Amino acid sequence: MADALLTLDGLRKAYPGVVANDDVSFTIKPGEVHALLGENGAGKSTLVKMIYGLVKPDQGAMVLNGVPFTPANPAAARAAGVAMVFQHFSLFDALNVAENIALGMDNPPHPRELSQRIRDVSNAYGLPLDPDRTVGDLSAGERQRVEIIRCLLQDPKLLIMDEPTSVLTPQEVEILFTTLRKLTAEGTAILYISHKLEEIRALCEHATILRLGQVVDTCDPREKSARELAEMMVGSTLHVPSRAELAPGEVILSVDGLSLKSATEFGTNLHDIHLEVRAGEVLGIGGVAGNGQDELLGALSGEALAPGAITLKGEAIGHLGPNPRRSRGLLTAPEERLGHAAAPDMSLTENALLTGSVRKHLTEKGFLKWGAAEAFALRIIEAFDVRTPGPDNAARSLSGGNLQKFVIGREILQNPDVLAVNQPTWGVDASAAADIRQALLDLAHHGAAVIVISQDLDELMEVADRFTALNEGRLADPVPTRGLTVEDIGLMMGGISGDMTDDTAEGAA
Repeated sequence: MADALLTLDGLRKAYPGVVANDDVSFTIKPGEVHALLGENGAGKSTLVKMIYGLVKPDQGAMVLNGVPFTPANPAAARAAGVAMVFQHFSLFDALNVAENIALGMDNPPHPRELSQRIRDVSNAYGLPLDPDRTVGDLSAGERQRVEIIRCLLQDPKLLIMDEPTSVLTPQEVEILFTTLRKLTAEGTAILYISHKLEEIRALCEHATILRLGQVVDTCDPREKSARELAEMMVGSTLHVPSRAELAPGEVILSVDGLSLKSATEFGTNLHDIHLEVRAGEVLGIGGVAGNGQDELLGALSGEALAPGAITLKGEAIGHLGPNPRRSRGLLTAPEERLGHAAAPDMSLTENALLTGSVRKHLTEKGFLKWGAAEAFALRIIEAFDVRTPGPDNAARSLSGGNLQKFVIGREILQNPDVLAVNQPTWGVDASAAADIRQALLDLAHHGAAVIVISQDLDELMEVADRFTALNEGRLADPVPTRGLTVEDIGLMMGGISGDMTDDTAEGAA
């Protein structure tokens, strides 16, 4: 097309055992916000890696601004005007903003000039940054600003954004969208990947839908409902999570006066945390990333000991490590799936064994029961629709969403009395997210106490009976979720209101 900024024509990329992209063709116009949609494993990541020069296509061609585009590496892509903001931040906590930005530039200017440009550009686009601040002291939203400004300083023609709002409050999302609209008004095109379909509807004017590596549909997302978009992605009717209303039972887990120093220099200390979770209840904990979520989950899992502060079914367990807690029924799933929840180079069978050995009896007298471990891994794969050739595949071979399904399924299928999960549907497509949420609700329905720590406000409002927020390591008083608005929760997460007011809490009840 004559007016196209980027044209993809018949792109194909295959790996052993899987075709990631097959004959993918579409165009992106200057000044357009173009959504790339698809369920986990649909081929989105491979496609943008080809555009950004991280992966070389097996077949097909790309044309950028009327010129054949074959980037050998990301530096070549950036030189041609393509920039990318990744889902996972690539920042060094101990360095300041300017130093981090310089590391991501191919030809950074003098430090003094760079600092001034950071101030000028960040203010011009409504994302003010202090170039001298240490990144470890920044909020998640501010860290994302660093990534975006690093891209904008290179004057991109095409900006690729992968799940850019996963760590932002609603207020920060609005600021980001204002910035993106300003960029498109100046002619910059944006290729936008997100599983938050309401955001897609609000921001994007065109969408390309991938399924199993192929383009299966295109649309104007503004003319579709979020449910319709989700069903276009998966090719079937979307399941909506539901649960029977049950009165919660007895207190299963209680945390009383938990204060804990973070194990890392740039972590968040916990201050006098109090909470109770009852049988059959889902407690939702919101919070902007970096406000103590990892530290709280570590204290619950036993990775960080807190003698005297944690009680499970009437027994003090704060002094116990992870395996004794697992044997007593307290299971957890951390946010960082690759490297924390799963060992990247181990097979899925070995990863099933790592946390399932205690409750699923996968060892006997010091010997591994390999057949039982493989059967457990297969059960997880089947029950949670994990897209993988088999249990012998390494964890790192799975897409992020499929690995997340495996990790959550591994814990749920051990029938815990208490399950605490951090970001259970992070990076997971709408259909898989609905299945995970339903599994959590079913677990609560059968008498477990469930704690869901999440930055997805819609998720918390959908599954949680009560809601509380973490801010700078302090936990607000829980309130009933019914009656709360996204704005109420967003303010609590952002620290604008540390606790709900009496009036709000009464209204929520």
